[in-house]
Amino acid sequence: MRFFNDKPLIVVLIGIGAAAMLVPALHALLIDDHATSRAFLYSAILFGVFFLMVSLATTGMRIRRQGRSHLISILATMTVLPLMLAVPFSEAVPDTRFLNAYVEMVSSITTTGLTLFEPDRLPASVHLWRAIVGWLGGFFMWVTAIAVMAPLSLGGFEITSSAEIGQGARQIHNIADPSMRLRRFGARFFPIYVGLTMVLWLTLYMAGDTPLIGLCHAMSTLATSGISPVGGLEGSGAGQKGEVVILLFFVFALSRRTFTGDDQSNSVKSVWTDPEMRLGLLISVGLALLLFLRHWVVSFEEGAEVTIMEGLRGFWGALFTVTSFLTTTGFESVEWESAQAWSGFGAPGVLLLGLAVFGGGVATTAGGVKLLRVYALYQHGMREMEKLVQPSSISGAGEHGRRFRRQGAFAAWVFFMLFAISIAAVMVGFSLIGGVDFEEAMILTIAALSTTGPLTEIAGDAPVNLAQLGDGARWLLCAAMVLGRLEALAIIALLNPEFWR
Repeated sequence: MRFFNDKPLIVVLIGIGAAAMLVPALHALLIDDHATSRAFLYSAILFGVFFLMVSLATTGMRIRRQGRSHLISILATMTVLPLMLAVPFSEAVPDTRFLNAYVEMVSSITTTGLTLFEPDRLPASVHLWRAIVGWLGGFFMWVTAIAVMAPLSLGGFEITSSAEIGQGARQIHNIADPSMRLRRFGARFFPIYVGLTMVLWLTLYMAGDTPLIGLCHAMSTLATSGISPVGGLEGSGAGQKGEVVILLFFVFALSRRTFTGDDQSNSVKSVWTDPEMRLGLLISVGLALLLFLRHWVVSFEEGAEVTIMEGLRGFWGALFTVTSFLTTTGFESVEWESAQAWSGFGAPGVLLLGLAVFGGGVATTAGGVKLLRVYALYQHGMREMEKLVQPSSISGAGEHGRRFRRQGAFAAWVFFMLFAISIAAVMVGFSLIGGVDFEEAMILTIAALSTTGPLTEIAGDAPVNLAQLGDGARWLLCAAMVLGRLEALAIIALLNPEFWR
């Protein structure tokens, strides 16, 4: 491990990516897909040698501004590293262009999960590679959110930070070395991440999934990437038993306290009192109940006979699908279509788009706006209504609560405005460059910025045909996915002259 201590973050990630290529190489060898196995093995050897050469060249390299260097490395991980990860993909799928492979890898590493290919067109080992890249991308965001984004007051941490927006970046030198924080939190979280994935994989396997499908769905659930080798849960063998288990693991995308604890003595109590967890559960359960009642009322008005079991299946389909898109995973319940069928409910595109925009918790693998920002605006709105009724009232909750409702709500509002501007700009770009209509442009934009790729399949009346996008639209799609994963505030911090002094 000392060999990696003085290496730039992007160099370490190149080594990890090269080593990860050996897994699909071995899998392809075991299933007698020798062409795919050679593609991944040769790529692993090539980039392994490249990693050793760059490591030797950067040995003893002194980085003066660790925070700036790591923030740049995070951006390079989402933009430059996929160039390397796309090489074995392109070689294993010879009838496609390298740009398509690059889009797939950007989609995977940003945990977006949208794909340009039909499931049966890609070899099984390539599906495994997509899931592995998404899984590693989710873990990367887990660690960097705590080790890099939190000290910089970015990624949602600006809501609870005492510094103003952008000042956290100038205070990075006052905290521990980010490289040391990355090593410490990486060593702390990796066993948890692997253990949770293994538990979910074994459970899905016992529920009826094949080993490959179960592993891909387990990794996609923990990373909230929604990557599936069979096009979703409806193609798996686990059925509702698998959905029940996956729903339990969605909790890790609703709040960071499920795995960090924030140094609380009673971790269970801290999870339950966490506003993100409570708001996420309220949205999931409340919206599922509303959909269930809406289905029931419509079926009653139309005179359709609905049994209790059909009603329960409809409720389950709504609960699972709502929670899945709220966490930006994008898995659709096998009961979702049946629930719409007996209620006459059309394509719920606006509902799912809104859930994806809300997103999951801060410092989790989920994308979107983040529930903590929504909660900050809610608290600010409640306080403003109290002042309308009682102008002389004094709010409680102490100094922290007042700062959360004022500076926190202000930071959340700034981010919402940046997110809205990003949606407008990207939609205009898709309309001008890609030539798509308004509905498809909106679905593509929100799917990319919220890192919820399956929206392209389910949000509209018909799936968005990504294969028909031009080269300019595909580059714009990659840029939108990176912007959605890093968030606009981090990009602005990189462009801030104070950050480079």
